[in-house]
Amino acid sequence: MNSKKTFRMLLVCAMFAAFSSTACAAQDGSGQSIKQDAKTAGHGIADRARDVGHATKHVATKVGHGGKEAGVGIGHGAKKAGLGIGHGARDGWNATKHAVKKVFNKGD
Repeated sequence: MNSKKTFRMLLVCAMFAAFSSTACAAQDGSGQSIKQDAKTAGHGIADRARDVGHATKHVATKVGHGGKEAGVGIGHGAKKAGLGIGHGARDGWNATKHAVKKVFNKGD
């Protein structure tokens, strides 16, 4: 090989090496950018998911406490109604007993 061909070959190799390292650097840079964008997107999604979880917990707590209060109110109302019915039944029984004793002329 003569010196002209050798020089051209070295020049082509140098240009190829320079271009290859530039192309690799650009790909690494874009790879890092894509990686960082994906990481940022992942953090954003995780933050929103956490916010949704907290909101769901808050709503569930409100519904649960409302249900509890409603149940207690219904239970207390039923208790009062039951006591009222029981007292009414007792008063009715006393009145019936008193009327029967009067009919049969027996003292209270």
